[in-house]
Amino acid sequence: MSSPVLSMQSINKTFGGIAALTDASLQVEPGEIHALIGQNGAGKSTLIKVLTGYHQRTSGEVTFEGRAFEAASPRAAQEAGISTIYQEINLVPQRSVAENICLGREMRRFGLLDWPGMRAEARRLLARFKLSIDVDQPLSQLSTATQQMVAIARAVGFSARLVIMDEPTSSLDDREAQVLFTVIRGLKAEGISVLFVSHKLDELYQVCDRVTIMRDGRTVQVSRIDETDKLTLVSTMLGRDVARTEGRTTGFGAPSRAPGEIVLRANGLSDGRHVRRVDLEMAEGEIVGLTGLLGSGRSETARLIFGDTQTLSGTMSVAARPYHPSQPADAIRAGMGFCTEDRKIEGIVPDMSVADNMMLALRPTLGRSGIVDEARYRQIVTHFIAALGIKCTGPSQKIRELSGGNQQKVLLARWLAMSPRLLILDEPTRGIDVGAKDEIQRLIRSLANDGLAVLMISSELEEVVEGADRVFVLREGLSVADLPRDGLTEAAVLSAMAHGVGHD
Repeated sequence: MSSPVLSMQSINKTFGGIAALTDASLQVEPGEIHALIGQNGAGKSTLIKVLTGYHQRTSGEVTFEGRAFEAASPRAAQEAGISTIYQEINLVPQRSVAENICLGREMRRFGLLDWPGMRAEARRLLARFKLSIDVDQPLSQLSTATQQMVAIARAVGFSARLVIMDEPTSSLDDREAQVLFTVIRGLKAEGISVLFVSHKLDELYQVCDRVTIMRDGRTVQVSRIDETDKLTLVSTMLGRDVARTEGRTTGFGAPSRAPGEIVLRANGLSDGRHVRRVDLEMAEGEIVGLTGLLGSGRSETARLIFGDTQTLSGTMSVAARPYHPSQPADAIRAGMGFCTEDRKIEGIVPDMSVADNMMLALRPTLGRSGIVDEARYRQIVTHFIAALGIKCTGPSQKIRELSGGNQQKVLLARWLAMSPRLLILDEPTRGIDVGAKDEIQRLIRSLANDGLAVLMISSELEEVVEGADRVFVLREGLSVADLPRDGLTEAAVLSAMAHGVGHD
């Protein structure tokens, strides 16, 4: 049996004392197409960055082509025979196609750039992808999909022994993806190994030989792809045992009222990229769960509803009236609030006070001619600090000094102060401790019991299954399941994630 082209064993990486990788491992055979999968935060990107010299490992052993290996930089890894194609196109848009393909390995003749040689090399590599384009035109003039093909051609051109592809089909349509798969199989036939990172399970079964699954910075399973069903892949990524049954573990509690009138209805939503066709509806007093694996289009759907991104096709109505948001202000006027997934980047303003963060959306309405009604301002802030149990020294304390759970409560208060009819919560309990998580979950149920419609996006199955009154499951931008409260189980959600088929 031949030695692996790559072996990473007992890899540990810490950042400021926090473990990002713990005894992680990865082994790729010569001429093998090896899948690397896992949810956000699983450690895939960190492991790749350790291999390619972007990060230096804390401990562990790496061998490449039978020799101990440690890249001092990404360029050193590339020169050693490891080429990486990132999801975000990392080329120079103002330069020509030929210049980008030969970037870092420019041909020279008599000390000058060999332009005919580089053009010929670019055409040769692009021909492998069945692309016939003008290699002298600037990259910026090409479609995103063609730019991605150029990036892949460049990586293949480095005579690599291992090509790492990070979500390579994210910008490709089905036809272009099939061309890419043909090229990948060609690389395999030449003895070149491919590490294939993708959240699209169907792709793994088309081209991959084996799969490594990571979770929480650890390698949790390695198996042949043809011996592993989709449900096992999904449940292993999420750390769930489909057969497991146990009591409630969240703080939501049961609803105290039946759903009322339909607040939001969406049909055939598409942004032309991440969201392909999504249908959902939600009623007064209802917590609707929106879930799916990484790349399923959950957050992108929420942003379409809130007007943060534009709808390419599909229809929406709010309280039975047509709804066409072109910006978040339209959603706010329609009675919506939105707590984003990234609390620290898109939610709080760290150096502003608790009060100013809380009143950010409502403040413009609290006065005339630019003069704010300070008494009303203080009254609202004091009310929500007490009502939501926000632990702070007072309204003037900087929000960055609060715990994650209390920051999240301030963001909830920001939208509750607007008296919304619908509240979108994207990962509302991510990054907060167990006690605060329980408090937030109880608060969400209380809001629904008071008649608020809540759209809750969560990666945690317990949170979705125990907290939602109805669950919509997305898979690769498509609605694949509408699961009512009766019969809602983790097994049903996992099965929809793994096998659900939507109308494309």
